[in-house]
Amino acid sequence: MAYYIKPIPTLTGDVAQRFNERAAEAEANRGSIDFTEQVEVARSILAEAHL
Repeated sequence: MAYYIKPIPTLTGDVAQRFNERAAEAEANRGSIDFTEQVEVARSILAEAHL
């Protein structure tokens, strides 16, 4: 017996345009988080573990 699967809703109009603008902005700003403190902590832990 087959089950009906609802189609995936798509964005249209202003909502779709706003989504695309925010996606483009997020893509342009990706990698902007600074993880230097976390990297130093991880390196010190690995150094103490002799890895």
